[in-house]
Amino acid sequence: MAIGSPLGAALAPLAALTIAVALDLALAEPPARVHPVALFGSIVGRFDRSWSRPRPVGVAVAVALPLAAAAVAGGVVAVAGATSARVSPAIPVLVAGALLFSTVSLRLLLATTAEVVGLTETDPDAARESLRALAGRDATDLSPADLRSAAIESAAENLADGFVATLCGFALGATLGLAVGPTAGAAVGGSGTALPLAAGVAGAVWVKAVNTLDSMLGYRSKPVGWASARLDDAVMFVPARATAGCLALAAGSLGALRRGASWAREPRSPNSGWPMATAAAALDARLEKPGHYVLNPDASPPSVTDATRAVRLVGAAGGVAVVLAAGWLAAVGWALSRGWLPTPAGVVGWS
Repeated sequence: MAIGSPLGAALAPLAALTIAVALDLALAEPPARVHPVALFGSIVGRFDRSWSRPRPVGVAVAVALPLAAAAVAGGVVAVAGATSARVSPAIPVLVAGALLFSTVSLRLLLATTAEVVGLTETDPDAARESLRALAGRDATDLSPADLRSAAIESAAENLADGFVATLCGFALGATLGLAVGPTAGAAVGGSGTALPLAAGVAGAVWVKAVNTLDSMLGYRSKPVGWASARLDDAVMFVPARATAGCLALAAGSLGALRRGASWAREPRSPNSGWPMATAAAALDARLEKPGHYVLNPDASPPSVTDATRAVRLVGAAGGVAVVLAAGWLAAVGWALSRGWLPTPAGVVGWS
């Protein structure tokens, strides 16, 4: 299949996606000293202080930092594409896969959740300590069942924030790159695969940057984070609900999505309740943050067995998300190859 065809060019983002998921399953996380998200977090930390006019500063931070991170990441892929004609066409795919890997986190999420669940039965104090890696809530007075509930809730929410959302950003960016076509792609990278890869990585990094800003600054006690929190609410609207759908599909119960929808607005967040409530319905377990919300109130609190099932459910839902993202990219490439989707006006597209 010619790489200059839209279906052929769609293979590049699919290959990058495969590389990213394989690296996540094999390594879990890049080394902290070179982790792009950690480096971005160190930059964000410089703005985490009091300002005389926090709202304007916060708006500037919320707009500029994610755009800058996306531009840098997309530019790196474009430069790799420019060298690929002289060295190897695989270079931009490998670079894109490595950068996408830095934005997704599934294996570490599953391992941390499983660790907390196991410790609730043998060492609740250690479970309270390990929960810090998943949730920001005070675990001092939580019972073992409450600890398991917190772990399940956080796993479902972090699946949306740390995995599905970045896959959505990658798929959307790559779709735009595929729609523009290889001629425009050659202008930024020397091959028809350059623009879909660069745009896909830029989309994933932008979403990850928005989420990182919210996790660091988006608290009521930090006025500078108001814009970051509002932007994250808007960005996560679709991924949170898509994650709920993935959890329902992984559980083999679309009814769990319908039942979860009735509790999804119990948490104060406009988005996090969707994956958490769907997980509560799929597991038929009561999930509760004491003093804040209760999901599936008529069920029993989660047992160790329920929580272990939750780890498997979140892992399977992550697999569903990967399949859907890959299927979307393949479908877009096929539709473009058949002329079923238009290219932007004024752009010389696919021949």
